[in-house]
Amino acid sequence: MTSLPDENWDYLLSLLPEDWESLAKTTGAVRRLRGAKSLGSLLRVLLLHAGHGCSLRTASVVGKAAGWISMSDVALHKRFALCEAWLQQLCAGLFAQSRLQLPPAYRGLKLRLVDGTIIKEPGATGSQWRVHYSLQVPDWHCDFFRLSPVKGSGNGESLKHFEVAPGDCFLADRGFSHLLGIEHVYRGGAHVIMRLNEQNTPLEDAQGRPVVLLPWLRKLKQPGAVADVDLWVRPHKEASLAQRVPVRLCAVRKSVEAAALAQRKVQRRAQQDQTKLRAATLEHTAWIVVLTTVPRDTLSDVEVLQWYRVRWQIELAFKRLKSLGDVGHLPKSDERSSRAWVYAKLLIALLSEKMQRHAAALSPWGGRWLENETPPQPLARD
Repeated sequence: MTSLPDENWDYLLSLLPEDWESLAKTTGAVRRLRGAKSLGSLLRVLLLHAGHGCSLRTASVVGKAAGWISMSDVALHKRFALCEAWLQQLCAGLFAQSRLQLPPAYRGLKLRLVDGTIIKEPGATGSQWRVHYSLQVPDWHCDFFRLSPVKGSGNGESLKHFEVAPGDCFLADRGFSHLLGIEHVYRGGAHVIMRLNEQNTPLEDAQGRPVVLLPWLRKLKQPGAVADVDLWVRPHKEASLAQRVPVRLCAVRKSVEAAALAQRKVQRRAQQDQTKLRAATLEHTAWIVVLTTVPRDTLSDVEVLQWYRVRWQIELAFKRLKSLGDVGHLPKSDERSSRAWVYAKLLIALLSEKMQRHAAALSPWGGRWLENETPPQPLARD
């Protein structure tokens, strides 16, 4: 008789792309199945390690006791590194199934979605690490991974940690809206599309005067109204560029419901931090303001906002990734294993998202979608 955990695992396997087994062979993850009962059993142990936060040694012991694998923790570590491309392809397949709508305009840009997160290894004295990583759009390939201690000068969240090539375009949240990071990308001949953090990114007009955004934003009165304006980011005192960085702000007025939700979030945060909320801060929640260095003749204001929305649409998956990243034995000596760890975390996040969509639409009988039946809901709603 099938146990409930095995039944749940079979259901989880049914959520994977249909070619998940053949992908294991074509990507080189498995040439011959040795040391594992099946591909599903191998994947089960790998996700146990990445998702549950246990060490490879613990995963090996549990896997042996359950009859899933018969390999040591050293052998499992080597296999985990070999599975990097397999896990990446599984993530790409789930992204494709999510029906995430990408804007058609690339125009020579290589879109790179960047993020950072802090992880703490298990135990009262577990070390804290900051992970920076970059995913290429649309194949969701991890083209950059950096692991550093949380403490220490220069280890904060910033675009300056990323390798930059001409034609790159970094999609980032407001945590990356810093002078040095923007200057680093601009100096490398690349571009940014990021949510503006006005406090960390002082803006100037053509005459070098500080810019107050609210008078401009107030002109966007109707929900969905869009506009852009050319401004400059003044150089940081430590920047290598003497001149200002030309930028463009693209703004859109939120719906009444979205603005009210954002206001409640800001008010709750102020109450928790026991800080006084400025009226201007509360008013700012009515708009989304995105900063970009992409020229207007390459992407319009609407296209810039659409591309930022791509980053926002998978924010739910990233939040799941971050929540799952609070614990775990992150491989620190092997770059391939570290990237595989990122893919495994992201795979768990995407599977969780897909299970949520299933639960919201159908009775939980398991199995794949019926033929001609469309999975409801994108990754996130407006």
